[in-house]
Amino acid sequence: MGLKYHISMPIVAGALFVGIPYSVSLVAQWIYGWPNKPGYRKYIEALKPRRIYCLTVAVLEMMKYLQYGKLYFQWKSCYKNISNCKCCEKGIVFGRHGNKLDLYYSPDVDQPNNTPSPVVIFIYGGAWGSGDRSIYCLLALQMAKELKATVICPDYSIYPKGTVLEMIQDIADCVLWVREKGHMFHVDKASDETGNVFLIGHSAGAHLCALSAVFLAGSTEELGIEASKQRELISSLHDYVPMEINYLSGLSGVYHIMDQYLHEMWRGVEFVSTMHKAMGGTEHFDHYSPTLFVKELTEDQLERLPSFTIVHGTKDLIVPVQSSVMFADALKSGSVKVSLYLLPKMGHTDMVTDLMAPDRRYYHTVFGCIKQEFNRHIA
Repeated sequence: MGLKYHISMPIVAGALFVGIPYSVSLVAQWIYGWPNKPGYRKYIEALKPRRIYCLTVAVLEMMKYLQYGKLYFQWKSCYKNISNCKCCEKGIVFGRHGNKLDLYYSPDVDQPNNTPSPVVIFIYGGAWGSGDRSIYCLLALQMAKELKATVICPDYSIYPKGTVLEMIQDIADCVLWVREKGHMFHVDKASDETGNVFLIGHSAGAHLCALSAVFLAGSTEELGIEASKQRELISSLHDYVPMEINYLSGLSGVYHIMDQYLHEMWRGVEFVSTMHKAMGGTEHFDHYSPTLFVKELTEDQLERLPSFTIVHGTKDLIVPVQSSVMFADALKSGSVKVSLYLLPKMGHTDMVTDLMAPDRRYYHTVFGCIKQEFNRHIA
């Protein structure tokens, strides 16, 4: 009995500390991609002990998403049953890439003598390689109620359908759709006070919102939109023109791509992450980093930037809080109006999932940050 016990213990230990981590890690790399190394060197890199255990920890961390099981069934049911609801228009095609958007009306839209609603475009995250507008129906409904706004949730060309350039083209196309086609869906475009576009994004979505804003302010040719029309899509805090972007809120956003890549290297997930692929390689990291791009804008271009509200949790392990701090500093150095909220004990996913239901822990905290600046801007 004792001999059998002594033999089985090493086997169990080997399975726990070697077999399981290597199996988990290799399966993850087989699904999401091997290290970007030539020939057999990619397998040598993949089998390095530190990478194996870091990647295993990252995969095991995903188990905590099981706590959102209740929310999963809620949004699945909500999106299925909302088809016959007057508060929503689903599956509207927009833009040059043929993506679709959902539109959620403010609860006050049918009220007599109601004032025109502001328009909020919510851009979801997903590491530039996953996500779907249907997941955020609960969030959009709550956002429409809390902000008394018409909320638009578009899909965009996530990798591998598109790179980050196609993604920000989609966001610009969505704003163009609001200007040119929104009236077909009762989206007001005549109000000088509240008929403006507000961008709100989470994680990769926050990055895309910020990058779209700085590209539009810089009249970047890559957007494939005439410079004169780009200037019509964005306005400064002091220049209210209907249906232009003049407020942006980033939640747990990535704003410096190289810094995020170094963080992914530290976590051992840089090769399974879609970030470097969506950016088109490391050589484009600086160009697609809002923190760096904003420093290249002229004084006139900086004046065209909207006001920013940046919110980040201090316990975020996916995107370090320093990402938001550095971006806020870069905006302030350019005299761009920015408000920074650092929320203690909040993680990365909580920032968005807790906006889906009023009984979630951080629902009122996050909406409070957004509404404080949002309402001040409307006023």
